[in-house]
Amino acid sequence: MLALFTSTYTNKVDKKGRVSVPPPFRALASSQGFNGIHVFPSLEEAKPETEVTVYGAIDGCGAEYFNHLAGRIDQMDPFSVEREAFSFSLFGASHTLAFDGEGRVALPESLMAEAGITDTLVFVGLGRYFRIWEPKAHAENSARLARITRERRASLALAGRPRPADGGQGA
Repeated sequence: MLALFTSTYTNKVDKKGRVSVPPPFRALASSQGFNGIHVFPSLEEAKPETEVTVYGAIDGCGAEYFNHLAGRIDQMDPFSVEREAFSFSLFGASHTLAFDGEGRVALPESLMAEAGITDTLVFVGLGRYFRIWEPKAHAENSARLARITRERRASLALAGRPRPADGGQGA
């Protein structure tokens, strides 16, 4: 069974820019061959159809997902602008952060500034990776995403199972 980053945690950032990574996130990342995480600016962007804005968020993952992303990039034409852009945006902007003895990492100032993070942040598990938000940005996007999830819940229908005649809107 695939272990996933799940749940939401709010943690304080100390004066040195260190934050305690949630214990379940640490355990999952450490089980993947590196006692730490990879973080990089989120590659998501504002999408008019969802009204979700994630500019400034930080994405993080363990070694397995980071290597998966590297493998996807390796499958691209080696001379394409897309490959160069993804390599630049993912590898050039990423930081490999080892856990200290207390399970903390020191987030780079540049990432914290871009995300608007000062003294508190929110870790949100997103399955194979997680996102780190400034609390107000998290609250705003969380409300929008919850609305979208309710509106589009039928799209989560399991393969092979018929959807209700009402398109999954239910009573």
